[in-house]
Amino acid sequence: MELAYYSDYAVRLVNTEEPARNKDSLTSVEAVRELFGAASQMARRATDADVTRFRSVRGRLRAVFTAADEGDHTQAVDLLNSLLLEFPVSPQISGHDYLDDEGRPRWHMHLADHPSNATAGYAAIAAMGLAFHLTEFGADRLGLCQASPCRNAYLDTSTNRSRRYCSDRCATRANVAAYRARKRLEAERTEETDRTGLTDEKSQESTTPADR
Repeated sequence: MELAYYSDYAVRLVNTEEPARNKDSLTSVEAVRELFGAASQMARRATDADVTRFRSVRGRLRAVFTAADEGDHTQAVDLLNSLLLEFPVSPQISGHDYLDDEGRPRWHMHLADHPSNATAGYAAIAAMGLAFHLTEFGADRLGLCQASPCRNAYLDTSTNRSRRYCSDRCATRANVAAYRARKRLEAERTEETDRTGLTDEKSQESTTPADR
């Protein structure tokens, strides 16, 4: 099973909203369909009613990432389990579009997309993909971008569990901000040292011989 592919469903949905920036791209049925990709049968079944339903699932998935990011792994698992119970999947063995060198199907697990509505289908795949990722790599591999105010969700696939940002762009922005903050602090310390030295010199100059 393509675990990274299925778990990315959750990331894509969560990142349609940027709460700190008051941005939300999930505002139409067309936006819902884009999440599936053009080839998905579920995308064609999406209706206007799915916009509200998708937003509800998005909030619950973000809560999973938030709990994991804050180190509350038990809460993250509990929240994810509630989604898995509400949106069960239908696993099937498939060999379509994948042939080996001898023309035989390369059998693999596939999550069937025939639920009652588009939201149920997407939520089932997103939750199951995220569950596979969590159990395979650990809850600490689910994170939220540390480059304020981004807070986009991401899946840490680094070898040393060191990822902190959702993208290279955010990592660069955070590094630049940290560098500028260090330079400002250094400048403030230098200015304070200069003022202190100048004050000491004036104090010594004003001291009379008798005081000495």
